[in-house]
Amino acid sequence: MKRGCCLAAVFFIYMQSPCQAGIFDDVLHEVISPARQQAQLDNSTVVKGLKEALATGTERAVAEVAKPDGYFGNQLIKILLPSKVQRAADLLGTLGYQQQVDEVVLTMNRAAEKAAPKAAAFFGDAIRKMTVEDAEGILRGGGASATEFFEKKTRPQLFDAFKPSVSRSMDQVGTTRAYKEMLGKYDMSPLAALAGIPSLDLDAYVTNKALDGLFKMVAEEEKKIRTNPAARSTELLRKVFGSN
Repeated sequence: MKRGCCLAAVFFIYMQSPCQAGIFDDVLHEVISPARQQAQLDNSTVVKGLKEALATGTERAVAEVAKPDGYFGNQLIKILLPSKVQRAADLLGTLGYQQQVDEVVLTMNRAAEKAAPKAAAFFGDAIRKMTVEDAEGILRGGGASATEFFEKKTRPQLFDAFKPSVSRSMDQVGTTRAYKEMLGKYDMSPLAALAGIPSLDLDAYVTNKALDGLFKMVAEEEKKIRTNPAARSTELLRKVFGSN
């Protein structure tokens, strides 16, 4: 088990290192030597190093979406109206109400940005509770295994925490008002009889889209961890992943 965990650590270290010819062989030789194994890369140290790397990645993801235009200015995660409402919004745009439609989209994203900081505590709790088996699964899994771990462990709790915050934020930034005004304009239009707007739980919709965007950004940070040299800014990270 100990040897398997260390080999998994080698794989993760390799992903963190510059892609230069022969570097993997050098790292492999150092890590699997008994002295190195006993002195530096015991299971607890590897897990601590992984936790610190994941903490850094999730903190960056939360900070990225929580800043102004974190959602609205990022086409990868920008929250748009659902397709069943977008048809009505498009009709309103042709009638001269595009400003009202744009306001709804902007304020949905602003509400998500205001709620985003709540995620930090949940990610931190998941990292603290991570077991050696969890760490080994993430190290071996590749791809988006860390993101999948976080989503499995935190999404239900994040939804419960985000939804009231999103609701309050939408009231504060005017999303609910703007949405109701948009629907009112549509109801008064001559086109309303052609297609009604299905009912929509706007709070739940924005909450789910906010979480979708958050996990996409966590996945982006994981991709960086797996393909680019990490910022080894602490003694622990330098010990586990090397100082170069």
